[in-house]
Amino acid sequence: MQSPRLVAVTNVPSPLLYLGVRTFADEAAVDYAIALEQHEQYCDALRRCGCRVVPLAVNREYPDSVFVEDTALVLDEAAIMMSPGAASRRDEPRAIERTLREYRRVVRVDPPATIDGGDIVRSGRQLYAGESQRTNEAGISALTELSGQFGYAVTSIPVFGCLHLKSACSALPDGRFLVNGDWIDVSPLPRDRLLHVPQSEPWAGDVLVIGERIIVSDAFPDTIALLEGEGWEVVPVGVAEYAKVEGGVTCLSLVFEEHSRD
Repeated sequence: MQSPRLVAVTNVPSPLLYLGVRTFADEAAVDYAIALEQHEQYCDALRRCGCRVVPLAVNREYPDSVFVEDTALVLDEAAIMMSPGAASRRDEPRAIERTLREYRRVVRVDPPATIDGGDIVRSGRQLYAGESQRTNEAGISALTELSGQFGYAVTSIPVFGCLHLKSACSALPDGRFLVNGDWIDVSPLPRDRLLHVPQSEPWAGDVLVIGERIIVSDAFPDTIALLEGEGWEVVPVGVAEYAKVEGGVTCLSLVFEEHSRD
């Protein structure tokens, strides 16, 4: 049986990337030319993992718009458009929705509820939602209601040491979770399924799983070795310019199975 084809929606980085909102990252100059190169290399990595990349060039007036993951959660049954927690990002989902409508029916989280896609970790039909500076209780309630229509359950996780849940937690292909337990409350997660990032690499909890491959920032060699030691095929990529504005490998794409909306 042929595996379903995967789509990866990306968005070209804005020339205003250097103005991106920073909460936990120190101020550092962003080299836009390098950011463009890294984005191309990231797209190449997605293709190597079997994705058909859909490159968008929208929302260029918004500094953080390259972090397209925050605009939506794409489930098998529907795309749930987010209500971003940062006021400067509130208008981004509208432009992304036009593309997602080609693949899924669309439902929305509306203000005053706020929720970012980077605060949602999916493991099968279980969704974990980060209670963070970007995602409020109303946003998690809206996610619970909307995803519940399609048979998903939602569990909230307090986030206190980083911007998004995915900055410190990723679901691995075997049902385990790669976590930084210093930045989130791991108690809602299955205790026997936790794989902790090396203490030397606290930002390494953000990895992008595509099938049996895992895309990891090349800034985290100890985490790469850890995952390879567990038997996974790791695809390292450079995302240093995005890390300066609190971005990681999951933030830069929306990856989902390709099928036209019903």
